[in-house]
Amino acid sequence: MSEQGPVVAGTELPPLELRFTRADLVRYAGASGDLNPIHWSDRVAGIAGLPGVIAHGMLTLGAAGRIVTDWVGDPARIRSYGARFTRPVLVPDDDEGATVLVTATVTGVSDGIAKVDIKAVYDGKGVLGRAQAEVLLPE
Repeated sequence: MSEQGPVVAGTELPPLELRFTRADLVRYAGASGDLNPIHWSDRVAGIAGLPGVIAHGMLTLGAAGRIVTDWVGDPARIRSYGARFTRPVLVPDDDEGATVLVTATVTGVSDGIAKVDIKAVYDGKGVLGRAQAEVLLPE
């Protein structure tokens, strides 16, 4: 972070490309305990009215937050992070999976705290709404 000069409003964080496969969803289901079959069964996802298996919202949210932790270097500097889920990420049953592009921009800096707006886009559409983090900047 310090190599790029002072952090000011308008500072863009390096973009992050996330890829989710069905295997990732199974691993996350086991780790999180969220075994809802909409995250692994096309049949159940269809019954639920979904066009296919979807990634766990919390998996998407947590992985998208890496854009900030990668930038700041120390996850303990994240004071807050939150978002709303706006669209699901459909994960096909293939080796490619689904790709989510994450970008972020500092929208303000005050008293050593940077506010960072985060955008996560899948298939040309945002999947997180009002995604924002507050980061304690190094002195």
